Amino acid sequence: MKFDIITIFPDAFDSYLSQSLLGKAQEKDLIEVNVHDLRGWTSEKKGVDDEPYGGGRGMVMKVGPIYGAVKDVKEENGKVVLFTPRGEEFDQRRASSFSDLDQLVMICGRYEGVDERVAKHIADLELSIGNYVLMGGELAALVVMEATSRLIPGVVQKPEEFQERISEDKGFIEYPQYTRPEVFETETGEEWEVPSVLLSGDHQKVKEWREKHQEIVE
Repeated sequence: MKFDIITIFPDAFDSYLSQSLLGKAQEKDLIEVNVHDLRGWTSEKKGVDDEPYGGGRGMVMKVGPIYGAVKDVKEENGKVVLFTPRGEEFDQRRASSFSDLDQLVMICGRYEGVDERVAKHIADLELSIGNYVLMGGELAALVVMEATSRLIPGVVQKPEEFQERISEDKGFIEYPQYTRPEVFETETGEEWEVPSVLLSGDHQKVKEWREKHQEIVE
């Protein structure tokens, strides 16, 4: 799968994308990530933003550079997402649907907002990662990319093992996890123990315990 990110802060992605599983997924060609500097589609004089018509505070990102960037970057079957606070809230089901795409183009807004014509005529979907406002869409792009990438076979673990964690309606099955030591003693003498069933070696009982305590993240 290919991720194309359109931003005015391309360097903000370098460190995170080179680390951990996302970095390894790129090395294995399981995903491809391209970060595009929006300023490459404008001149120094014109810039990527301007004052809003009708007056008001702040600056608005212009439609022209974004139009040019998407026109050059988007492939035939690509889907274009614009991050906005008013957008549809991103969830596990949406991540699952994204993981089936060939390409996801993500537009990262900044300043006071993005010219409305981008949402109306360029983006296929307006998306939000929560009911709050950030300074831009860069963090949202990383969230969407990581949540989506981990659903691609081979990125996190063996495909057959990963499928055991996916519910029938494409939610993610989450249950409590424990590791050594069996008993952790705090400075005040409290003892925090691992549930005995997980130490029993009885795979059927472990499965039943996990099913009892699991939650579906949707």
